[in-house]
Amino acid sequence: MASQKLLLLLINFVTQLALSSSGQTIDSLVSVPDLERSMYKMVDGYPCVRLLNLSGEIGCANPGRDKVIAPVVKYHNVHVINQASSILVSWGDVESFFNRVATDPGFARKVAGVLIEAETKKDKLKGFSPDEKFPQSKFSPYENLSYEWNPNGSGILLKPFNFPVFLLSEDSSLILNEVAVKNEKNDRSYSEDVAEFDLVMQVTKSATHDTASCLDAGTCLPLGGYSVWSSLTPVDASSSNKTKPIILAMASMDSASFFRDKSLGADSPLSVSSSLLVIVGMIALLAAADALSRSDNLKSLKKKIVFLVLTGEAWGFLGSRRFLHELDLQSDAVTGVDKTLLKTVVEIGSVGKGDKDGMKTFFAHSTRGTPEVDQTFDALRHAQASLESDGVRISAANHLNPGIPPSSMMSFLKKNPQISGTVLEDFDAMFSNEFYHSHIDDISNINSTSIVAAASLVARALYILASDTEKPNTSDLDTIHVNTTLVESLLDCLVKCDPGLSCGLVNSYIKPSSTCPSSYVGVIATDPLSPPTPGYSSDISRFIWNFLAERTAMSTGNSSSTCQQDCSNKDELCIKSETDQKGVCVRSTTRYVPAYSTRLQFDSGSWKVLPPNSSDPMGMVDPVWTESNWDTISLRVYTVQNASYNRLILLAGLGITGFSYLAIEVTKAIVAKTLKRD
Repeated sequence: MASQKLLLLLINFVTQLALSSSGQTIDSLVSVPDLERSMYKMVDGYPCVRLLNLSGEIGCANPGRDKVIAPVVKYHNVHVINQASSILVSWGDVESFFNRVATDPGFARKVAGVLIEAETKKDKLKGFSPDEKFPQSKFSPYENLSYEWNPNGSGILLKPFNFPVFLLSEDSSLILNEVAVKNEKNDRSYSEDVAEFDLVMQVTKSATHDTASCLDAGTCLPLGGYSVWSSLTPVDASSSNKTKPIILAMASMDSASFFRDKSLGADSPLSVSSSLLVIVGMIALLAAADALSRSDNLKSLKKKIVFLVLTGEAWGFLGSRRFLHELDLQSDAVTGVDKTLLKTVVEIGSVGKGDKDGMKTFFAHSTRGTPEVDQTFDALRHAQASLESDGVRISAANHLNPGIPPSSMMSFLKKNPQISGTVLEDFDAMFSNEFYHSHIDDISNINSTSIVAAASLVARALYILASDTEKPNTSDLDTIHVNTTLVESLLDCLVKCDPGLSCGLVNSYIKPSSTCPSSYVGVIATDPLSPPTPGYSSDISRFIWNFLAERTAMSTGNSSSTCQQDCSNKDELCIKSETDQKGVCVRSTTRYVPAYSTRLQFDSGSWKVLPPNSSDPMGMVDPVWTESNWDTISLRVYTVQNASYNRLILLAGLGITGFSYLAIEVTKAIVAKTLKRD
């Protein structure tokens, strides 16, 4: 027994020797989790993940099936290293870093993983966009594809990288800077601090490196979700409302980014740290719908107003193309919208930066040569005149522009070049947003007064168009007011993480799955023809469906009617059914429309790629985006010893153990001999 205690004490001594050599202590360790926390520090960050299309891959992943482990060094010190390392890059150096990776093979071989620091001083940054200079140019309805709508575009969003990349949180940036500095100052050659990247994609494991092969193998899922449309005043099949010309007002709810969210889980839909200026058009549209819904003159309008909020637009215009495809099929998802009656389309784009020196200036980018286009611009001018005291100005975009900017309108023009289309933007010849589709395009990059002005302009212009009169009634226009408080609430709920989706407005309609709002389209895993459920549709889509259904509803005459899922009247919808209170039945024509590639078909529980169809010109150039599945994603840092030093510790431990065993045996022999003499 005494020999065993002595042996345990010696093993403990060797353990303390190894831990103390790396600067760690075991004084406070009382359990295995304590030991693990002392050795490994989990890092909070947003990963760049692997996406695929018909021709290959983009995004980031570990190069193989194993975790990547490499010492942390700062980008500016990479010239002094001779091994693959985890490179810590400041945000201001991101563009030069990836350019160097693309042009310097020797440098690229030193990159085991990339850690990008959070940027808190955006006002000191030059413009940077990870998207192309002409985003999604292959879908353009005109031939000038070299035009630079996005002059700050770098194109890294659409490039493949065979190493893991994480965007660090502010706290994690401080931690990794300390780690890098520690490695720089470390004069002990036997230890170093490393980053461990677990960003192994299933498409890498299975060697399925394009959309067709990964869908066949079940290692990826298509990008997609659910768009929402709603008719201002419900569609009544037995009335003249069904034959009224349609004015379609639309905006996008999704965006793109180089990074995914920090809320990681096995194959779970994640939110994204992404461009927000794009989705303020959606907020302006919701505010316009709210303003119009409070008008007392809706029944007298000669044209029908339909609101459409699209998703998947950042990845091949999935939502708008699928909406038009469903119109061709006359499917249940678009019952109530007759494409032959669709003559005018108004899209709200980036309108968050229109306020300059107190003047809110917007530009109308239009198709040319139709009377309806002229009518739309005239309606915008009349709306401007009614808002003159608010400092709102509308101008026609420069005629030297090649056409409309990248927008959902491209899908409509590709489908029908004769359609009247106008896109409202806060820029003329090029994007005013210097951080387009960048994670630093956040709420500090927008102005709520600009959104209110755009919503007011659109709401009154839509009313004028729907009235179909050359001289709109000024008193009627003056009754259409955008709720400024609603706009501020929508920004707090749909753009910020605090309060984010935990805000009262959102929680009065749905039970969100997370707090931070997601502007990423996500993946579509189940049969798209099935009604979307909370587990398989985004929080934003479900909120918009409930919000528009309530705002565009007609009174049922029975406000006490409650529901949990469906209503007894087929013309009614059950809204707010996710809340703790029972849902409410309202008479509204509001529908979900699945948004996914027209080149995909869900058949027998799996997705298949359809052959190209010459009748679908946009489908001919559709990349068909998918996202790889994964098991887990994690990032952590810890200290490791040099292999030679580990062998030295092992030999020392073995030597001490052998010596101890010998000492014990000698001591036992002496004790035994002494006892025998006694």
